[in-house]
Amino acid sequence: MVDLRSQYEKIKTEVNAGIQEVIDTTSFIKGGKVTSFQSDLEKYLDVKHVIPVGNGTDALQIALMALGLKPGDEVITPTFTFIATAEVVALLGLIPVVVDVDFDTFNISLDSLKKAITPKTKAIVPVHLFGQNADMEGILALAKEHNLFVVEDACQSIGSVYTFSDGRKVQSGCMGDIGCTSFFPSKNLGCFGDGGAIFTNNDELAAKMRAISNHGMVVRYYHDVVGVNSRLDSIQAAVLEVKLKHLDAYSANRQMAAAYYNAAFAKSSRITTPAQSHNSSHVFHQYTLKLTGVDRPALIKYLADKGVPAMVYYPVPLHLQKAYQDARYKAGDFPIAEKLSECVISLPMHTELSEEQLAYITASVLEFVKD
Repeated sequence: MVDLRSQYEKIKTEVNAGIQEVIDTTSFIKGGKVTSFQSDLEKYLDVKHVIPVGNGTDALQIALMALGLKPGDEVITPTFTFIATAEVVALLGLIPVVVDVDFDTFNISLDSLKKAITPKTKAIVPVHLFGQNADMEGILALAKEHNLFVVEDACQSIGSVYTFSDGRKVQSGCMGDIGCTSFFPSKNLGCFGDGGAIFTNNDELAAKMRAISNHGMVVRYYHDVVGVNSRLDSIQAAVLEVKLKHLDAYSANRQMAAAYYNAAFAKSSRITTPAQSHNSSHVFHQYTLKLTGVDRPALIKYLADKGVPAMVYYPVPLHLQKAYQDARYKAGDFPIAEKLSECVISLPMHTELSEEQLAYITASVLEFVKD
């Protein structure tokens, strides 16, 4: 699904030099590479504060910890997403409230969100799924109306830009109170292990999240709040510092691959290519199709036999997961998410896809999916 080896070969000299510099200085934790990457990312995102942390899940947890929420407070998030979004809500003793998504964009449904707000609702966690932003203008308006926090899950959308109706353009993760991202190796901006970051323009929240991520410390050995231990190590920062310089080019490569896929599948009545929101760029963390009248498991096996990987993101919505079974929800409550879980399939999407590979992948899919 992702060709990290070929990507590395193109930036090998820069990456190896950065890693060697960390080894030579032996500043493995909170070293200069972390500081310089943090500064570079702040400039790229045009955001006041970036707090590097251990992974994307930690980023989400620390963000929610900083908001001063109390057990029993409700946090709304889409049911069609990776489990981490609801996981951190549950771990903090908060109540995850899941809502349906838009069939075209896969992102949180504004209508479903409106219906889910109660007096107990304290925060919304929209997920910018597969590489494009949710309807942030509508979400922020709702949040303002109901005095709610907005924590953006931008773990799949770094580099994507949202355009507001007044023409303002803002980077994904930098529109709400807090934004979170992951640097898992397969992400659009990925390191060589685990990593993540939190973004905010709020000075007070930034200071609190920095403390929380470091055992609740501001002054060494003086603990002002209950915290966790979550740090981006210097070797990962060295890798990310190099790869950040190439992020826009990586996004462009993904967009070209998506355009090839779109053209190849355009005439198929049984394949629906990804829809793009009118107010968000798409950086295609995943390239996800919707199938109609196609035996998905058989297609996946057929492609695997031809050496083409394919994945289902995500086969089970959050409200139907065993760990999150809740008397409030049952099968059928979120029909769009449930339908998507039954019909989506993701094809290889990365920065190194060649035209020859794309031609082979699309031909293989169309050999099986005959109109």
